[in-house]
Amino acid sequence: MTYDNVDQTEIDKFASLASQWWDEDGDFKTLHQINPLRLEFIETHSAGLFDKQILDVGCGGGILSESMAKRGAQVTALDMGQAQIEVARLHALESQVEIDYHQVSAENFALEHPASFDVITCMEMLEHVPEPASVLQALYTMLKPGGQLFLSTVNRNPKSYLLMLVAAEKLLKLVPQGTHQYNKFIKPSELLGWCDVVGFETKHLTGVRVIPFVDIYKLSRDVSVNYMVHLSKPDI
Repeated sequence: MTYDNVDQTEIDKFASLASQWWDEDGDFKTLHQINPLRLEFIETHSAGLFDKQILDVGCGGGILSESMAKRGAQVTALDMGQAQIEVARLHALESQVEIDYHQVSAENFALEHPASFDVITCMEMLEHVPEPASVLQALYTMLKPGGQLFLSTVNRNPKSYLLMLVAAEKLLKLVPQGTHQYNKFIKPSELLGWCDVVGFETKHLTGVRVIPFVDIYKLSRDVSVNYMVHLSKPDI
């Protein structure tokens, strides 16, 4: 059995930008700037990454994957975009880091890798698939008992619409236009509800505050726009 929880339009959209993934002043500048904050959040709440088996789902060109590998983690990374995976593999080779990249969905990878990872990350990906809950079930399957899951996505409300679509995409051009679709944004209550049904335990919920032009990115109690979640799989 295979699972096709994929929006091909979304895959093609990011594939067209794949060559720019590692340009720190290009279309993915914001991803590069926010990566240290994400890495610190993940590392802190997973009690370090060294020698852990980590899976990065929706890895794109590998920005987070490489940063975790450089911390000594054994990183496997998945993305459905062939162009993104090719860019990620090439950059890993140039950076002399070992990462096991696969062009495959989380659901299909989970069929052969149950209870295989200490930590799983899935950042800015759930809002780009037709059925986020299906991905969450696959992540639960692949985590070892006691394993840690880290998610990030965008809240759905008038404020996030104005800041993420109008300001960030159209006015300030902080991210490529068309990156987000408002109807696919996910409220924290929705996300945590899906996670609860799957069986995850919620550990931390935090907002991410972005201050453009001065390039400030920090954690916040305000989850009205960007937010991250730390969950765990019960240690049965």
